[in-house]
Amino acid sequence: MFTGIIEELGSVVGVEMRRDSARIEISGELVTSDAGRGDSINVNGCCLTVVQQGQGTFVADVMLETLNRTNLGQLAAGERVNLERAARVGDRLGGHIVQGHVDVAVAITERIASERWDVVRFALPPEHAQYVVAKGSAAVDGVSLTVVEAGRDSFTVSLIPETLAVTTLGAKAVGELVNLEFDIIGKYVERLVSLDTASAPRSTQEAL
Repeated sequence: MFTGIIEELGSVVGVEMRRDSARIEISGELVTSDAGRGDSINVNGCCLTVVQQGQGTFVADVMLETLNRTNLGQLAAGERVNLERAARVGDRLGGHIVQGHVDVAVAITERIASERWDVVRFALPPEHAQYVVAKGSAAVDGVSLTVVEAGRDSFTVSLIPETLAVTTLGAKAVGELVNLEFDIIGKYVERLVSLDTASAPRSTQEAL
């Protein structure tokens, strides 16, 4: 589990594409300082497992499902990535509960810069619209953000100077893809309600 508070901007050292997977090497002095084989590190919102570790670098395998669902398949050597180590019991939860399980990759559709803040709009597939609510939380490329406006096919966030400076969102342009993970609590509630309704007697369903 993660919190969506990015610890470090890392860099892609190299990407080895395979038939149905990829192996990615990433540099990050902080996140590798106490990492070992088998540990989890969040990379642009994706929970990856350390399979090798070097001096300030780590290697992770990325399966086809992850490549298809996220922007990790577009990474190239030299690109910056958001990094966060797994949360420890007793840590402060500065963001929100983030699993590192990306739901969908969406495009930035608008970016409005002010003197200090940026308002950014993201596309939102209609089938996922129910998971995004105004003043709720969403993880965008692993960054815990508060939703400002939630529409049927898009939503907006405001990026403070700190977020612009210490995450990849400061440099992302209109048209680029970001990884989006919805709040897990909302997804569980929807699942429980749908199963409850499906299993209710017919008379009860009609009453609903």
